This record gives sequence, C-alpha cells and structure tokens, in this order.
Amino acid sequence: MIFSPPLQPATLIKRYKRFLTDVTLPNGEVKTMHCANTGAMTGCADVGNQIWYSTSDNLKRKYPNSWELSVNPQGDMICINTARANALVVEAIEKQRIAELTGYDVLRTEVKYGNENSRIDILLQDDNRSDCYIEVKSVTLLQPEYGAGQGFFPDAVTTRGQKHLRELIEMVEQGHRAVLFFAVLHTGIEKVSAAHHIDADYSQLLKQAKEAGVEVICYQADISPQQIELRAAIEFID
Repeated sequence: MIFSPPLQPATLIKRYKRFLTDVTLPNGEVKTMHCANTGAMTGCADVGNQIWYSTSDNLKRKYPNSWELSVNPQGDMICINTARANALVVEAIEKQRIAELTGYDVLRTEVKYGNENSRIDILLQDDNRSDCYIEVKSVTLLQPEYGAGQGFFPDAVTTRGQKHLRELIEMVEQGHRAVLFFAVLHTGIEKVSAAHHIDADYSQLLKQAKEAGVEVICYQADISPQQIELRAAIEFID
C-alpha cells in the first residue's frame, strides 16, 4: 500500500474525544486531525511523538487530514489507523503473500454472517473447498516488560471482539474454515499473545476458539512514511 499523496510529518500535542488529535506542523501551525482509532493506543500516542498524516481530497470532510503513523521513542513505526488493517490483508492475499490463504478463487469483504448480526471482514471462496471466514484485528500494543518484542491484543476490553470469536467458532461448527488474522502494525512487535491481563474473557474465549478449530495467523507489516505492507509471519504464543 503506497501512501498517495505522500504522508507529511507533525508532532503530537494531544488526542481527545476518541476521534480527534491536535498536532504541531513543522512551520509551527497547530492543526486538528481525524484519528481513526478508538482503542487505548497505549504507547502509540505519547505527547511529543513524531506522527505522519495523510490528506484527503474529499471536500465534504470537516477534518481533511488523518493521523496515520506514530513513531515511539525507540524509533518503532506504528500504524495507528485501524481502518488500514483490512485493506492491507486484502492486498496481501491478492498478491499471494499470505501462504496460509492462497488458492481461493473469490474474495469478498464485509459479508453478513453468524447469529449475532456480524459482518466478516474477508470471505474466501472456492468451488473445491469450504468457505474461509477471516476476522482481521490490528495489533499495536507492545509491552516489552513481558518479554522482548512482546505484543498483545486487545489493548482494552472488547465485547465486540468476543462476539467475533463466538461467530468464528460457529462457522467451524458449520464445517467452514475460520481464521483470526492479527495484522501486526508495529515494527517493534516480534510475537503476539492474547492480553489476559487486559481482557481475561477475550483471552479465555480465544483459547476455546483455537480448541474448536479456529486458526490464528499473525503477520507483521513493514512500515514507512512512503508505504506499508504485510510481509513476514510471526509467532502467536498462547
């Protein structure tokens, strides 16, 4: 995924009201931007961080600029725009970069499914095999105090994420393939675990999902102000 037009740098002042952030531009101007991340953003939104932002040509937008990347004090690049995760996984599947998800004829997105009024992020279909339901989650929480390069999901309690796990379990029970895909959008994260210390219910439900046959796939992104793409599989640790 190439950023076009190119991203521009700024310095973070504060994030507030969940969807807004104030930054200082290199010329000293203070600007308010959209923040497409409703999570805790732990370690991704510290005052004074360098950030990179995009500019939309949609004249109807109140805030034409969007916060895309953050750089932590260690120099790690973090994509904080969670809306990018699904597009990155779709792109990687279409370019056959995800070895576990190759060979399907049809790729569909945002398809209604399950008993809890959900939409699956990605549905892969092929006449010669069962459907593959893929739920995508963006991972940006790095907590090295639990081990070097240790990343976690979620970064806050997520009842929505628990619902998605139940839906994936249901798909397996119906004879389909179900995948929980962690798009790791933090260059400092080398392995991923369920954040039992943040959401014990999600952690326990993920364990049940794996036991039921739900697959867990983790891929880390290469991130720069010029482009971002999923490249390398990394380990999920129970």
